[in-house]
Formats: sequence, structure tokens, C-alpha cells
Amino acid sequence: MSEYDYIVVGAGSAGCVLAARLSEDPTVRVALIESGGPDRGTEIRIPAAFPKLFKTAYDWDFTTAEQPALGGRELFWPRGHTLGGSSSVNAMMWVRGHRDDYDAWARAAGAEWGHEAFVPYFRRAEHWTGPTGHGTVYGTEGPLFVSPPRAPSDLTGHFLDACQDDGLPLLPELNAPDHSGVAMTPVNQRRGRRWSAADGYLKPAARRPNLDVLTGTRVTALAFDGTRAVGVRTTGAGPATLTARREVLLSAGAVGSPHLLMRSGIGDPEDLGRAGIEVLAASPDVGRNLQDHLSYAVTLHCPRPVTLTGADTPANIARYLLARRGPLTSNLAEAVAFVRSDPALAAPDLELIFAPAPFIEHGLTAPTEHGLTIGVVLLQPGSSGRITLDPDGGDRGPGIRIDPGYLTDPADLPRLIAGVRRAETLFASGALAPHTSGPMAPYPGPVDDDRLAESIREAAQTLYHPVGTCRMGEDDAAVTDPRLRVRGVDGLRVVDASVMPRITRGHTHAPTVALAEKAAELIRQDARA
Repeated sequence: MSEYDYIVVGAGSAGCVLAARLSEDPTVRVALIESGGPDRGTEIRIPAAFPKLFKTAYDWDFTTAEQPALGGRELFWPRGHTLGGSSSVNAMMWVRGHRDDYDAWARAAGAEWGHEAFVPYFRRAEHWTGPTGHGTVYGTEGPLFVSPPRAPSDLTGHFLDACQDDGLPLLPELNAPDHSGVAMTPVNQRRGRRWSAADGYLKPAARRPNLDVLTGTRVTALAFDGTRAVGVRTTGAGPATLTARREVLLSAGAVGSPHLLMRSGIGDPEDLGRAGIEVLAASPDVGRNLQDHLSYAVTLHCPRPVTLTGADTPANIARYLLARRGPLTSNLAEAVAFVRSDPALAAPDLELIFAPAPFIEHGLTAPTEHGLTIGVVLLQPGSSGRITLDPDGGDRGPGIRIDPGYLTDPADLPRLIAGVRRAETLFASGALAPHTSGPMAPYPGPVDDDRLAESIREAAQTLYHPVGTCRMGEDDAAVTDPRLRVRGVDGLRVVDASVMPRITRGHTHAPTVALAEKAAELIRQDARA
């Protein structure tokens, strides 16, 4: 087939939702196009193995532009390059965010994006399997399994105790409207196995005769008849051109979606002109408003061999493969606390992620020493960056320049420092101090603010949550309107994290799935109009 009603570009968290929901109507034909391959890797299934997926065929393996505020470093940006997208390579954390996040969306794009209106789309996606939930905060009938950690470390319990001793409430439900406090991390797992968007949405839908899933097929440009999107041009395994009778839906993520728009003539006219691309629709904000969560790891040695270091023993591997139990069911980030750098703030602006293991340099090198980590995450950065065209891009991501603009807002670094000080307080508590024995590089230990700022600039990394580059809004400058339609053209929408006008106080998989659930409803409504 080369002609469809809907073409979905990208089989990540949003694309899997769209393909599944739109193909529920047997009268329409849907194509889902994924440039990566099938999600067959063993490491995809084993939760604790997710760092082994980085810099493999399952990863786009992006690199940012040099970041002046981070010592001129170019940062590694992993993004999923397989069915399920980043939901197949992430740490499986299901964190909706704070109600204020969605009320900020409502101020940008209308009341239908506010918290109360948006929560039902989370519940539509969720299948909670833990001892709590009861259909009140979590959904219980959706396609995405959400579970508590299956075999959490005893050390994680000590972290919870430390937080409570420091005045943080232990939350019965992390995904309540206000997540101020500490809780075990809800994860996308089913009986100890990763449960990605491909597992929950795509694989049941792929059996339908009206859905075609094309892997190993890269979209190089959008096809237009005048200013109406009528299909896509591709290279790889699929047909060279696919036609869309109704709509083309970009779900290529905060990097891929603006890149395709610009490659197709939708963007800043000056930038397009420099790249030799004819302007189809002037939209200067395409690629702008790039936001991400910057993280710094506070890591201490552990004096006893009780962490997840070396957990991949033959016995633990056998235990996992036979019963899906044991330490390999861990997502490493077993508990989280949401805190404020300033008590006067209305909502948390920092996240503290506890791992009963050293997590340094994305886990790309397996640790040989035992240690504990509290990752300090800046949830509401004032800094922002931009995706632009780069004629000299590499072969895995041609034509893309990623500049997150980390720490360009002077208020961001002091807030990160405040978060590190909170982590140090927790490590010094009676609950955690007996399990630590000194700093593990690159964390320098308790030092003055100037030396700590230097360390943050030398070692901070992405938490893998880019958003905002095709932001939605009611204003004319927004790339997409509140129904996610691309301004200036017809027959084209963007449905992924790039449309978020503001980054959430949490992790971006859950809001992206809920956003796609809402988008599928909007698309069906418009088809009936």
C-alpha cells in the first residue's frame, strides 16, 4: 500500500498511541512509519539493562552543540530509535507532573488543556497493577501497565526514611495533582518486564488489516499540494512516496518533528534561506522554545556490597529470565522526591531521584564500585534553546543542530545548587549516613558554592526530556494551534512532546501518551465535522 487516510511519522510514545487509536475505526487506513527497526533486543525487556541500549542501533545517539555554560561540553542525547521510541529505552518512570503544569498549558492553549480536563487522558492510558490506585488516581483499564517497583532495594527504603525525617510527606499516590513529597517510583512494567508504548498500544493493534507498520523507513520530507500536506517522501524499506487522504501526523519528537517541518519549508524564513530551502509557510518559532531537564548526580561510595553494582550475576540473570524477579527488575531510579528550592514557591521546582547504585555518565560504563546516587533535577528551567538546520550534520541525524541553552538563565544554577544541598542533607541523615563512605567522582563532596558550581558545569547531564520545539498556543506565533494543527498549512498536525508549551514537573513519557490520547480524539472529531 502507498495510499492511506492517516500517515503517522514516528513510532514513539505518541505515534504508537495514534496508530492504535485511529485504526480502531475499520473504515480508515493508517500507516505508521518508523526509521528504526523492531524492538527485539533482550536489553529492552530487562528493566535494569536500559543503559546498555544507549549508543546502539536502538538509539539516535544525538550530540548537542557546545554548551558555553557547561564548560563548552557537547552532551550526549539518547533518543529511542525503534518501535516504542524512547519508551523502549527509558527508565520506565510514569510521572504525570504537577497540576500547575497543565494549568500553564491552559493559559497558552485554552482551558481544554488544563489539569482537570487533561487528567482523564492519563486514566485512559493507565492500567495500574499495584496495591493502591483503586481507579481513583490511576486508571485501571488502559493499555499501559503501571506498577510499583517489583523488588526495591532496602537502601531505597532508607531514602524514604531520610526524606520523611527531613519533613517531606510520604505520598500514597505519586501522581496526585500535587506531588510535593516522596514516593516509590511507578514504572511501566508488567510482571517485572518493561511495558513500552509499543507493547501496550501498537502490538495489539498491529494485527488489524487497516494498519501498516513500516520499520527501517525514514521520512526525508513532507509532500504538499500547494499548502496542503498530502503525504511523505521516504528512504529505506517502504515505498518512496506515501499519500495521505486526510492528514499527516508528525510524532517524531522534539528533535525530529521541527527538523521535518524545516526540511519541508516550514520555519524561520531567514534560517530556511540560509539552508537553501524554499519557504512554504513562514513560522519563525519552529525549533525554538526547546526545554529540557538538566540533572546533576550526587554520588557517594557505599562501604558494603549491597547496591546494584554487579547485579547482573548469572544467578540474578537466571532469576529474572525464569521468574522476572530480583534486582534486574529495578529501573535504578527506584524513588523520587519533589521539593522546592524556595519554600515560597507554589509548586516543586526540583526532583531528587534515588538510585541504589552509582549512575554516572548515563551508565554507559558498568560501575565496579558500590555507591548510591541522588540525581538532582531542575524541573522548571528558565533557560531554553533551539533546534536548527545543520548542513554538516552526521549520518545518524543529518541536518540537525541541537542547542539546549543549558544554564543560560542566571537563576538556574543557584536552584541546582540548592537541590544539591538538599541531597547532601539527606545523605547525612541517620537513615542514609551509615550506608555511605565519601564522595564518588565527579561529585566533589561538600564544598563551597563556587566549587560546586564548577562541578555542575563540568558534569551535569540531560535527563532525556526535550520538549517545546513546535509549541501549541492560541497566539499566532505558536507553531501549532490548540488542536495541534500546524499553522500556515492544512492536513498536518504535530502530536508529541514538541507541542508542549512548557516542560512538566516530572517525566515526559506519561504526558506525551496522554497528549496523544487527546489528539486522537481531536482528529476523530475533526474528521466527523
